[in-house]
Amino acid sequence: MPAPLQAAAAIAAPPGPTDPHSSPCPWPRPPHCLPAARLQEPPQNARITVAGLVILRQRPGTAKGVIFVTLEDETGIVNVIVWRKIYESFRRAVISGRMLRVTGRLQRAHSVTHVIAETVEDISPMLDLLLADPAR
Repeated sequence: MPAPLQAAAAIAAPPGPTDPHSSPCPWPRPPHCLPAARLQEPPQNARITVAGLVILRQRPGTAKGVIFVTLEDETGIVNVIVWRKIYESFRRAVISGRMLRVTGRLQRAHSVTHVIAETVEDISPMLDLLLADPAR
């Protein structure tokens, strides 16, 4: 496998038990999602997938329909930009999702990293895994 594909596969792989970024408590890690702590690894404009709890949604009146979403996972926060066209396609997930999986392009500017959303998926049902009784 070519080196760029190996690097992409390593970045997309879920964390293993010896991974320093893995959480000591069980967290429902969505498959093939990059943890926030590893956002500095992929190159600019790389297509990545991130997931986390929605901690903030902003829709400023001056932003011409752009929505800013902040996600949090066990390793940190991810800033997501949702353009109007994407919002119209994934409206329900963007507005009502408590936990989202976002695929998009990585953008870095002035030491700030954003994910420009291409697809948004509501994965809130995974939160039920946190409440599930392990004895069942």
